[in-house]
Amino acid sequence: MIGRLTGRLDLKAADHVLLDVGGVGYVVHCSDRTLASLPPAKSPVALWTEMLVREDLLQLFGFATPVERDWHRLLTSVQGIGAKAALAILGTLGPDGLARAIALGDANSVKAAPGVGPKIAARVVNELAGKAPAMMLAGEDGGMGTDSAAMPGGAPAPTPAAPAAPGAQSEALSALANLGYAPVDAARAVAEATGEGIEGTTEVIRAALKKLAPRE
Repeated sequence: MIGRLTGRLDLKAADHVLLDVGGVGYVVHCSDRTLASLPPAKSPVALWTEMLVREDLLQLFGFATPVERDWHRLLTSVQGIGAKAALAILGTLGPDGLARAIALGDANSVKAAPGVGPKIAARVVNELAGKAPAMMLAGEDGGMGTDSAAMPGGAPAPTPAAPAAPGAQSEALSALANLGYAPVDAARAVAEATGEGIEGTTEVIRAALKKLAPRE
């Protein structure tokens, strides 16, 4: 199993790159977001990878962070989602956007990915609903950066340590911090959610995300 490749970016195509590693050229398929994050050709590059092995096919898929790779693995565990469809979803939403969509039950955001219909989008949201909080808690940035700069309010605020909170509150605060929300905003949303009697990590995260969503 090839888990990571480091070499020279020889070619950047529409859906893949050619990575020269010690004189061997590896064709690595990447999402639109990962491709956009890569430097110009002939630059040094490191990609986390996942290998798809079939009787008639060997393919490598590359990711800028291990979090993106883990989301790809999780997506392909959903019936009807292949490796290319998982890349399309990640290219459209990114790991953070996908986590928010699943936590909020927002199948329409998943459906925005090319080639993903409403039934598949609903299946992604429903089947992964219980797994999103754990992924969000594990979602430390692996080097590419996340969507935090696109959060409401512009550049991410400094991240001082949040006050200690027990159980679901602490886990929800950690998950929201991994999604790029400022600690003060995350703490306010979690406090409001728990003040309404909401319990359980998944439920608190979902309620807090709704409170943090931009109001039209």
